[in-house]
Amino acid sequence: MSSIRIQQKGITDIPADAIVNAANSGLWAGGGVCGAIFDRAGYEELTAACGAIGHCDEGSAVITPGFACPCKYIIHAVGPQYLDGRHGEPDALYGAYKKSLELCREHDIHSVVFPLISAGIFGYPLHDAWVQAIRACRDFISGNQDYELDIIFAIPEDRKLKAGTEILAESAG
Repeated sequence: MSSIRIQQKGITDIPADAIVNAANSGLWAGGGVCGAIFDRAGYEELTAACGAIGHCDEGSAVITPGFACPCKYIIHAVGPQYLDGRHGEPDALYGAYKKSLELCREHDIHSVVFPLISAGIFGYPLHDAWVQAIRACRDFISGNQDYELDIIFAIPEDRKLKAGTEILAESAG
């Protein structure tokens, strides 16, 4: 049975088949979650793999090997920069999760670890970011009942963890 859960850990500290990088459209190494993943995977190897792909549109995702990360794959999901919520941001954020989950199914991935995409330097409001994340995950599970996927959110910050835990509980009711 598929599940959604939240853990207070760093994204590279949870064993899984895949981890999701909160990527930029150029697939370059960045700071925060992205920087931590590039450091753990091996900067040169992951940079070369991302360079070979070249680009990923906002609201979509691509996949690379995991290299030195404790996972088989890294999914690079490009969330939107938040302007005001009226420029397609909700659809783009939902799309980044949706495409990531579709890649899981395409590559026979049964456990995936997500950050909270776009809720850092991209400025997405915390509550709204969680609503889109959990809605996309619940929709995937509902539409793929024949596929088992353990979806984990790695959230080290207390404030983000509390908000996510509350929204996940509300969505279950």
